[in-house]
Amino acid sequence: MKQLAEFVKQRRKEVNLTQEEFAERTGVALTVVRKIEQGKTNLNMDKVNLVLNMFGHELAPVSLKELKE
Repeated sequence: MKQLAEFVKQRRKEVNLTQEEFAERTGVALTVVRKIEQGKTNLNMDKVNLVLNMFGHELAPVSLKELKE
């Protein structure tokens, strides 16, 4: 979660948006952006993907087998 938090915060700042502006543009609540940037672990994957879509990314489940290959 730390990598996700750092990625979102850094990218948001690169496009010069406040957390409030970023939440509005991505269509999520301000609390969602704050939770992501704080590295919280109880996040809704759909909401996280709305945020990541802003940067052309998304999270998806990966099996342990795929990680080992």
